[in-house]
Amino acid sequence: MLGQLRRSIIVSLIFFVLLGLAYPALETAIGNVFFSHQASGSLTAQGSTLVGQQWKGPRWFQGRDDPDNPAATGPANWGPRSKKLVSTIEARAAILRREGIAPTADLVTGSGSGVDPDISPADAYAQAAAVAKANGLSVGVVRRLIASHIVSPQFGFLGNAFINVLELNEALARLR
Repeated sequence: MLGQLRRSIIVSLIFFVLLGLAYPALETAIGNVFFSHQASGSLTAQGSTLVGQQWKGPRWFQGRDDPDNPAATGPANWGPRSKKLVSTIEARAAILRREGIAPTADLVTGSGSGVDPDISPADAYAQAAAVAKANGLSVGVVRRLIASHIVSPQFGFLGNAFINVLELNEALARLR
């Protein structure tokens, strides 16, 4: 019986070392070598490019309306007949109009995750005139900035083109 117990403990220790220490260390090393930006949380000086941030006012490009708290992820799950959904969308659209931005469907609705860092090129172009005016730039300069940050669909056909709002706003800050 003691022999079986000793073998069980030895096998458990071997698997603990292999699967609990060596394998995770190897996976971490591979991630850091081949995917260092993602493994480090995709951090920039202003935050993570993987998590949406709130940008206030017309000086900055705005992403989808997501909560300020990234821990509170997920949609509100309001149905299409919800009065709360309609009033929320109307309030968001009114704020955008006051800032000189033509509201688009994505800019007035939240994302499914609640922390979406990307917008469509159409959403960015809808904000170009207001951002240019607020920053004292020409609309053409802002539109070229937007065009330079469009990420094409993967392999040319998987998904939709998008723009990371954090990266776009960082580039805008360098222009100013």
